[in-house]
Amino acid sequence: MERPSRLNGMRHIAFTMPNLEECERFYTEIMGMELLRRAHKDLVYLTCGNDNLSLGRADLPASGVQSMDHFGFIVDSKEELEQWFLYLQSKGVTMLDRPHDHSDGARSFHITDPAGNVIQPIYHPEISGQRFTNP
Repeated sequence: MERPSRLNGMRHIAFTMPNLEECERFYTEIMGMELLRRAHKDLVYLTCGNDNLSLGRADLPASGVQSMDHFGFIVDSKEELEQWFLYLQSKGVTMLDRPHDHSDGARSFHITDPAGNVIQPIYHPEISGQRFTNP
């Protein structure tokens, strides 16, 4: 099977932290990000306009060691997402779930790389399809 169209960037990353509210204030008030969506009390999405930062509440206390939940690669359409799913499956990649819809119109699935890192190919209506140009 041929690889689908080129991915449109890694503009989604998800972290977990026990001090979610404090981190949300840091990224919005200090770093200047905007609230994109509050999924529920333990999950918030922030943006700079062309990306998606997911902050989730961790069960463990902060240890000074960075904790990454997953990172995401943007695709431009739900159809491309399905093509990527079939392609990765055909290559024997470890699939953690199947493509599924999110309440905000996004659609994604999860895989692991050979080191066990979780990757989320994702169609996200807020940022999919965007292109960057040279200044």
